[in-house]
Amino acid sequence: MYGSIFSVVVVVFIIMVILSWLVIVPEKQEVIVEMLGKYHKTMKAGVNFKLPFIQTIRNRVSLKEHIHDFPPQSVITKDNVTMKIDTVVYCKVFDSYKNTYMIQNGVDAIEKITATTLRNIVGTMELDELLTARDKINSHLLKEVDEATDVWGIKITRIEIKDIIPPAEIKEAMDRQMKAEREKRATILEAEAIRQRDITVAEGKRDAMLMEAEAKAKSIEMVAKAEAEAVKLINEQKPSDAYIKLEAIKSVEKLAKGQATKIVVPSDIASLTSGIVAIKEALKEYNDK
Repeated sequence: MYGSIFSVVVVVFIIMVILSWLVIVPEKQEVIVEMLGKYHKTMKAGVNFKLPFIQTIRNRVSLKEHIHDFPPQSVITKDNVTMKIDTVVYCKVFDSYKNTYMIQNGVDAIEKITATTLRNIVGTMELDELLTARDKINSHLLKEVDEATDVWGIKITRIEIKDIIPPAEIKEAMDRQMKAEREKRATILEAEAIRQRDITVAEGKRDAMLMEAEAKAKSIEMVAKAEAEAVKLINEQKPSDAYIKLEAIKSVEKLAKGQATKIVVPSDIASLTSGIVAIKEALKEYNDK
C-alpha cells in the first residue's frame, strides 16, 4: 500500500517537473526568462523549455497594438487661454527586453511624456491656430513622443487629438461668432438669389421684346414682298385701261371708308385714271431697266 502511494507521489512530482520545464508562448507574445535573478533569454511564440527552479519567468510581454485614452490635459496657449485637450495614443512593444528592464510603468510614462510634449507645442500657438491645427499637433506629438519612448522598447504608431475643450466664456464667444457667420452667409446667399432672379426676369423680357420685334420685322418684310410680287404680276399681265380704272375706283372706296373727316374726290374720274396710267407706265419703265 505504501509502495503504491509512493509511486503516485513520484508520478505527480515528475508531472509537475515536466510542466514547470515546458513553457507554451501564445502568438503575439514574448516571455522574458531569468536565471538566478539575471536576464537569460526571450522566449518567442510556440513551445519553449526552461530549467525548473533555476530559470524563472520574469515577464510576459504582449506585442499587440494598445490604445490608451488618457484624460484631458490642461494646456495654456501663447495668448494665455487655458484649454483642455483629450488625446488618444496607439502604441505597441517592439523590444521586450527594454520594455521589461528600462521602464517601470510604460503606460504611465507615455501619459506623462504626451502631456508634457503637448503643453510645449500648444504654448507656441495662439487660440485660433490651435483650433485649426490638429493635424500639425498630431504629427508633432507623434514625432516627439515616439523618439522619447524608443529607449523603453515602445513604438508610438499614432496619436490623435480626440477633443479640444475651451473655457465656457471662450466657447460662448465662439458660438456667437459662428452664428453671426452663418447669418452673414445666409444673407449673402439670399441677396445672390434675388440678383439672379432679377437678371433672369430681365433677360426673359429682353428676349421677348427681341422676338416680338423680329416677328414684326418679318411680317413687314413678308407684306412688302407680297405687295411687290403683286405689282410684278400685274405688270407682267399688262392690265387694260378698264382694269386700271376699276382699281382706281376701289382705291377711292377705301379712302371713303377711312378715318378722314374730309375726302376730296376728283370731279373727273378720267383725270384720275390718266394719272394712274402714268404711274403704271413709270413702273413698267422701272421694271424694264
